[in-house]
Amino acid sequence: MPTPTIPDCALNALNDNELEILRLLANGHTAKSIAARLGRSEGAINERLREARRKTGAGSSRELARQVDARKIWDENIDLAVGGPSTETPDQPRTMGRQLSKGSIAMFTTISAAALALSVVAGTGTTDTQPPQPVQTVAVAPSPLVGRWALDVDRIPANERPQAVTIAFVLAPDRQWSTHVEMTGADGVMRYANSVAAANGVPVAVSGTMDFIDTVSLRQPEANTLVMTLGRGGAPISTRVYTVAADGRSMTETIIWPGTDLPKMETTYFNRVG
Repeated sequence: MPTPTIPDCALNALNDNELEILRLLANGHTAKSIAARLGRSEGAINERLREARRKTGAGSSRELARQVDARKIWDENIDLAVGGPSTETPDQPRTMGRQLSKGSIAMFTTISAAALALSVVAGTGTTDTQPPQPVQTVAVAPSPLVGRWALDVDRIPANERPQAVTIAFVLAPDRQWSTHVEMTGADGVMRYANSVAAANGVPVAVSGTMDFIDTVSLRQPEANTLVMTLGRGGAPISTRVYTVAADGRSMTETIIWPGTDLPKMETTYFNRVG
């Protein structure tokens, strides 16, 4: 009994993936070798063949492949290079007689390129690509604490008055505070201390010649306020709260001395000198 001819309307329902597999089958491949060639599983290939038979009513996959091959329904430009896995595409039915020739593709490519060139000329007149967009960054406002401050020694009791005290605050881009303190005592001896710390409350080492402190930790509750805790040997020595006035030209230092009784507090005053 002759094999029934599958009508064209049924063959038109096949999609590119199914036609690709049928072409290989017509060329003598098996489901296993097709799977290896296209980088898919053998089960996926068999499922595609079953779906193709369902769409066309074919009794066997090889007979379906033979009839498809006889009418050359697939696109001859399908890339079937060995070892190149096929990329799955949505299962869209094929329409016979509507495949684009290489000449048509070249024509549409030329038209598209010309349209793009015209649009660029109309838009800019000079370039064929969009200029890079600037990266928007959020600027970090400088802290009013940054700068060099000098102690107003005239407001210190005479019996406690040093000759001079200066504090310099520097804030790095990584939000690390560098602090440099110079103190010239009543005896004329100058001592200094340096530290670099983040405002996270973690103690860091202090270098310099002020041997009565060896650590400092910082907190910054407000943009114009810095809380500094000084320590030695793991014990707190004092906590100092620096607050810059609204005009940015003066700064108060509130010193809290720890003790078994109520903490002792005193306030000193600094003026901006840099």
